[in-house]
Formats: sequence, structure tokens, C-alpha cells
Amino acid sequence: PLISMLHRILRKGTYIIWGCGAPRGKHGFSRQYSHIYATRLIQMRPFLENRAQQHWGRGVGVKKLCELQSREKCCLAGTLFKSMQLQPSILKYIHPDDELVLEDELQRIKLKGTIDVSKLVTGTVLAVFGSVRDDGKFLMEDHCFADLAPQKPAPLLDTDRFLLLVSGPGLGGGGGERLLGTQLLVDVLGDEGEHYSAAHVSRVILAGNPLSHSTQSRDSINKAKYLTKKTQADSVEVTKMLDEILLQLSASMPVDVMPGKFDPTNYTLPQQPLHPCMFPLATAYSMLQLVIKPYQATIDGVRFLGTSGQNQYGGSLGDPGPTIPDTLGCYPFCKTDPFFFPACPHTACLMNLPSLACQSISFSGFRAEYHDLEGLGLSL
Repeated sequence: PLISMLHRILRKGTYIIWGCGAPRGKHGFSRQYSHIYATRLIQMRPFLENRAQQHWGRGVGVKKLCELQSREKCCLAGTLFKSMQLQPSILKYIHPDDELVLEDELQRIKLKGTIDVSKLVTGTVLAVFGSVRDDGKFLMEDHCFADLAPQKPAPLLDTDRFLLLVSGPGLGGGGGERLLGTQLLVDVLGDEGEHYSAAHVSRVILAGNPLSHSTQSRDSINKAKYLTKKTQADSVEVTKMLDEILLQLSASMPVDVMPGKFDPTNYTLPQQPLHPCMFPLATAYSMLQLVIKPYQATIDGVRFLGTSGQNQYGGSLGDPGPTIPDTLGCYPFCKTDPFFFPACPHTACLMNLPSLACQSISFSGFRAEYHDLEGLGLSL
């Protein structure tokens, strides 16, 4: 009976990969990853062509590789492939002889010109301006990215509203200091002296890694079964503590829990939500939401985009994860790239990083407005 109940829980849909475009039950890793590159280019091409025409003028034609003529100046839009001699690691094996190749739906061509190859990565969608030379390579004179997507104006709020971001509590590590700090946060939110601030908190987002990496118990994998037969995983007791903390928070305000690198969920992106069976107490409240990563939500009319740190948000590149699937694992999507967002968030957060930093980003050059979506054939 316990096994059948567990099967019913797992079949509710929490772990179903979203956005892959395949019928229910037909998901698998047998597809080619080329589909995600092709769909990414299709989705970003309208934005990139608009950006290129604003950058180089409306008279510049954006051509496909099959339409190229020798020494004719034109603009190309495609997906970048970085040929790295010392791959697999893009961070440790950069070589001066690395080459750039531009691909579209039909062909590919090598790029040359004055460009810093070390700052570009495979999977980046960009536009290049130049001409084909006699050696068959495309000589770049300039290039541009899709830049920030169109943004809907943020609403005007009558009162101050706050979004509380909790980055990596790491329960189960640090000799109890982590638990003490997290419990202090809960107490402050419920303290009468802080009642005004707590009342204006629209939502609490636990942005990944609520459990410490020390709770993963990876050593047990290499041990004989008879040595671990009566042992309990380190994460069990810590998960119970986390359940009690979420119970206290979700009893008074909305709480969203995002999975992180050290949490018991899948490795590939998009990371699926932590399963509700882990939190039997807290899930009794409807204000607790277990969400996917990357995570986007509209809170009091403000669009929010957050990740727990594995990827780096490429705002100017127009994609939160440009190196997916080259250096970051992901599901082989075939009909859409779910990591591309056609609307720019008002706030983007990368959590679980070594230090805190904030930056305001303006629409430099590509000042697209919300109504421009209609001209691109898109809508929110």
C-alpha cells in the first residue's frame, strides 16, 4: 500500500517536465539537442532583426547564410558555436586559437574579425555585420545582441510593498548557526515590533539551497548495502526542521520555495519543484508554493525572474541561460526554448552567490516598449 501511494503522489504531475511540447508520458532524453538551438533562434530572430536595424539602419538587409554573395555587405543572424580545442570546460580550457562559427537553420560559416573570442560562448544568438571574403569566412565589422526584451511598464503602488529573498539557508551545516539564523528571520517576521514591515511583505521567496551540501550523504553510495541498511540519510531530520520553518512562515504570508544545487531534485534545467511529500506540515497551507527554477512570477503587478545561481542571467543576450545545453544540463526540448522570455522582467535575481550586488539596467540602444510587442507579432 505504501508503494502504491507513493506512485500516486509521483504521478500527480509535480515532476512532469513542462514546456517540452511532447504528449504526456512521451518524455525522454532520446531527442537531439539541436532542436533547442533551432527554436531559440526562431524565437529570438524578430527581436534580433529589430535590434540590428536600429543599430545599423533600416536599409541593412538581414540575410540567411544561403543568400550570401561574395564581398556583399550584409547582416546575418544566427546561433554562435565556439570551437574550443581544449573543451570540455569552458572556464578552464580557453585557447587563443578558438574559432567562432555562426549557424542558422540551414548552414554554418566561420567568423573572423576584431572581436574578443574569449567573451563569447556557444549558444549565443547574435547578429553580425560584414561580408564574405575569398577564403569563405565572414569578416565581421560589427556585431550586436538581442539586448533586453520589451518590458511592460511597472504599476504605481499606493503603499510600500516588499519582496523578501532568502538566499541559501543551508540547513544542516555550519554547526547549528544556519538554523539559528533562519529561525531568527522567522521570529523577526512574526515579532510585534516589526508588524508594520511584515504586513507589507508581499511574498517570501526561498531561492534555493535550503539544505546544506553536507546533507547529501554521497559517501553512502560507495558503501556496501549491509553497512547502510539501518542508517538514515542526513537530510531526513534537516527536512523535518525545514518543514517546521515553512509551516511558521506560510501560516502568515505567501512563501515560494525554489530548488537549488544541493536540494533533492533533478540536476537538469528546468529544475522541478521539491516534492510536497517532503513537507507534510507546511503543504497544508495553500500559501506555500513549491516552484520550478528558473522561476518567474508577477507579484503586485511587478514581473520577477529568479534563479538559484547555476546559470548567469544574460540580459543583453536576451536569454537567462545562453550556455544551455552546452555547459548546463537541460531537458532536450523540441518545440520551444523555455529559457527565453519574450518580456523583460522588472527585477532579475541570481541567488546563492558569494557576495551581494545590485545593479540598475537601462534599455540602452534598444528602447523597446510594451506596445512594440504587437509589431513583432507577440503578446504577453
